[in-house]
Amino acid sequence: MIPAQMHDLEKWFTGHAGTITAFSGGIDSALVLYLSHLFLGPKAMGCISISPSLKRKDYGEAIAFCDQYGIQLEVIETREVEDENYLSNPANRCYYCKSHLYTDLAQLQNKFPDYTLLNGTNKEDYKDYRPGIQAANEHQIRSPLADCQLMKADVRALGKHLGLPNWEKPASPCLSSRIPYGDFITPEKLQQIETAESILNTHGFTEVRVRHYGKEAKIEVPVSDLARLLNHKDSIELAFKSIGFETCQVDEEGLVSGKLNRVLKKVEKDK
Repeated sequence: MIPAQMHDLEKWFTGHAGTITAFSGGIDSALVLYLSHLFLGPKAMGCISISPSLKRKDYGEAIAFCDQYGIQLEVIETREVEDENYLSNPANRCYYCKSHLYTDLAQLQNKFPDYTLLNGTNKEDYKDYRPGIQAANEHQIRSPLADCQLMKADVRALGKHLGLPNWEKPASPCLSSRIPYGDFITPEKLQQIETAESILNTHGFTEVRVRHYGKEAKIEVPVSDLARLLNHKDSIELAFKSIGFETCQVDEEGLVSGKLNRVLKKVEKDK
């Protein structure tokens, strides 16, 4: 299966003069960036934003990834946190965030007019509510993984096959995705979420979400980690209080990606 996927991907990249990949540090965009470099050499570059919605840890790992493979990386600072449409946190918040990113990518593309703009969207992403895909379409961003029919499991398997250091890195969506729709986004809330998740990391939990409900934090970890989390709950709650959360709860359902999107499905069902 993997040789066939590599053949399809190599064919996809044939004919592109160069590429600029929107890089977040996750495995999807990392694979796209690595393949761009593999097939196009120095005419492949990445671009990452140091927005407050990106974890500093993910930013550091992205820098290390490009250093490891000798890939050129442009660092920009997007301004979505100055956009009221984004800060008001509507259901299509991701659309505004990605619109800022892709607008800035297009400005970078002015220096490399023959280069194609890419992202890490895979085929499976189309199964969930992803308003960022609309922004990508509007800005003519290409998605080689989706075009070549790669699902998330395929991405990880190919990353492992290629020896990428982050092939099994847990998904790490933007920090704003932890705030319920309609609750205003602030840089302070984003920092609070990032610090809270870092606290959980120091306790040995690698795959985590801290949902922000004002003065209350709701912790999600995989079901297999729930018992261990409950054993640490007292010390974690104390640490969370030190960063502004008065209470914290453990979500006993466990970690579910996109859980906050359920309210959108309920609203649609109730119409």
